[in-house]
Amino acid sequence: MTHRLSCVLAAALLTVLPNTAHAGEVFGGLYVHDVKTPLNLSGIESGADVQLGWRGGRIGKSRFQPYVFGALNTAGETSYAAAGISAMFGDRIFIRPGLGLAIHNGSTDDFMRTDRIAFGSRILFEPELGIGARIGNRATIEASWVHMSHATLFSGQNPGIDNLGVRLSFGL
Repeated sequence: MTHRLSCVLAAALLTVLPNTAHAGEVFGGLYVHDVKTPLNLSGIESGADVQLGWRGGRIGKSRFQPYVFGALNTAGETSYAAAGISAMFGDRIFIRPGLGLAIHNGSTDDFMRTDRIAFGSRILFEPELGIGARIGNRATIEASWVHMSHATLFSGQNPGIDNLGVRLSFGL
């Protein structure tokens, strides 16, 4: 089942990649894992997430850019991979909203747990928001929020997870 979901995510990413050859950028960051916020019911997992990803060039003349990244949890808790579309508004100082789908290796249980987040689904929506600044011709730094949940579409339970961190990106 996980292999099938990975293929679906890969196919979805391929449909949004730009047709022209844009090098895009690579990014990496460190995140506090499972921060308790008003948007989630969790706050029970620990560790940090090490994130590494790629963001493509703009799709046509739009502001939209495809992205894909993986996040590995340092404490052996939930790790995940995501793919989606983001847009950048501004240049020297910018805001970067994004929306994607994520697949994770955490619990898909449909009941509350005390040791791990019970997401209720293997696939989750992955909205994110970054606020950043250009620190060079091809480099940016941004504070970033990554949320994952399924909005109670796949089960009656939707604890969600919020990760807060900083990422650096470098143009290729």
